[in-house]
This record gives sequence, C-alpha cells and structure tokens, in this order.
Amino acid sequence: MPYRPTERTRARLAAARERIVDAALAQLAAGGYASASVVAVARRAGVATGSVYRHFPSKADLFAEVFRRASQREVDAMAQASAGDGLVLERLAAGVELWARRALRGRRLAWALLAEPVDPAVEAERLHFRRAYRDGIAALIREGIDRGELPAQDADLTAAALVGAIGEALVGPLSPAGEATDEEHLVAALTTFCLRSVTDKESPHVRDRLAA
Repeated sequence: MPYRPTERTRARLAAARERIVDAALAQLAAGGYASASVVAVARRAGVATGSVYRHFPSKADLFAEVFRRASQREVDAMAQASAGDGLVLERLAAGVELWARRALRGRRLAWALLAEPVDPAVEAERLHFRRAYRDGIAALIREGIDRGELPAQDADLTAAALVGAIGEALVGPLSPAGEATDEEHLVAALTTFCLRSVTDKESPHVRDRLAA
C-alpha cells in the first residue's frame, strides 16, 4: 500500500518550506543574491542544507519563488496606492512615489529585485513582474484616456517606457556602490517625469500638479 502523508505531515512540510522561503528573503535583503547560497539560507532557517534541497531542487528554484513573492508584494502595494476614483494623474503619481520610496527604504532587496545579476530562472520572474508593473500603469493610462484626462496614446508602450525609466533612475541610487542622491529630489523628479510623459503640458488636469 503506497504511503500517503497525513494532514499533520503536510502541514509540517509546508511550515518548513515557508521557513526556508522566509530565510531566503531575509538573506536576499541582507546581502543580495550573491550572498544567498543554499548553505547561508539553511543556516538562517535553522535547517540542514539537505532540507532546502528537499523542497527546492536548486538555488535558482528557491529564489525564483522568493522573487515571485517579493515582487508580487511590490506590485500589490503600487496597485493599492493607485486605486480609487480620483484623478488618474494623482493616482499614477501616488503609485510611482510609493514604488520609489519603498525601493529606497529597502535598497539591498530592491537592488536584487531590480538589477542584480541572477540565474536565468530568477531573471524570468523579474521580467514577469516588470510586465505586471507595465500592465498596471497601462490600465491607469487607458482609464485616463477614456475619462478624457489624458491624450490618446499607446498605453502599453507608454507604460513599458515608464517602467524602464523608473528602473533606470533607481539603479544608481540602489546599487551597492552607493551613488549619492537627494532622495526627496529623486522621488519628486521621477514622479514629475512620469506625469509629463503621459500628458501634454497644457492639460488642465496636470498643470497645477506639475507647477507644485
């Protein structure tokens, strides 16, 4: 008769897997992807190295899961910040500002999620969530067009360009080299750039926002 794990056994295994993922995320935030060996993760999780491999065949598999969860958290935070019924430009500004501030607050983790060299399986997760950011911003732009707040444009193209610009603007300040930056100026300038990119300068919906 084949062995069938009990509910208690499944719960124990699930808990162990979660402990490993949490430890991997903490290691990533502390030292980046380069520091996050399976041995380091196992030590942080308080388990044997073999236990990590029991749940994840490789470091790449483990960190693909970590990137998936950490990136989804950031996408969800931006979506929440830009939700509601207010002016689309105000909601876009709130989402961009939150993205930048969260990245600057957790620089080591943000650098790993955004730009640090990683294995191909992890890079695939990174690209997936760049598309998720694009899709969220594109939906806002389409809403703005439909409501007459924004001029007609290719929403997907504009959103993809904004995601690339935001990422590039943050790379230097987030890098381990520690490029000096005035964080308040960076956040304000980046937000203004994004607003200018989706509308014309004469739009009555954005004139006051850009003049502030």
